[in-house]
Amino acid sequence: MDDELLSRKRAIRMLLFDVDGVLTDGTFERRGNDETKRFHSRDGIGLVLARRAGLKTGFISGRRSSAVEARARELHLDFVRLGVEDKVASLEEALDQESLQASQVAYMGDDLPDLAVLSRVGFSATVSDAPPEVRSRVDYVTRARGGYGAVRELVEEILTAMGRLDELVRAYTR
Repeated sequence: MDDELLSRKRAIRMLLFDVDGVLTDGTFERRGNDETKRFHSRDGIGLVLARRAGLKTGFISGRRSSAVEARARELHLDFVRLGVEDKVASLEEALDQESLQASQVAYMGDDLPDLAVLSRVGFSATVSDAPPEVRSRVDYVTRARGGYGAVRELVEEILTAMGRLDELVRAYTR
């Protein structure tokens, strides 16, 4: 593993995620004024692992959705901004709220609106089905598609670099 990338992964203190196309497969179904979304349970466990490791977690999404709000509450996220036009401003809010530097944040996004944030954080990631314009500009591309365990994959990548994954997994065997 590249020493510089390993060092950047070890410095991470907060994980932020776009939602549509990352935690979901990017599709949604409209029902009246609301929409339904599908979340993968493994991604939820990944976020639980991150929190157990002491990492802060959050969502930054351009869409507002009661389903995402409910999922964020279930997962006890530290930072949630939905319906935002300026994702960089939301990143800055997260940094201020948690007293962090951008180099201490990992962000996973999947499309063009995420590029500005991806270029500013310490470790950037995207899903395997992201457009080439995004995949070519990040530190890590997951094997999993958005909505199918990509978040869990990134969390495990970072926890492995920190030497914490095995200990956190062992806690489930007791």
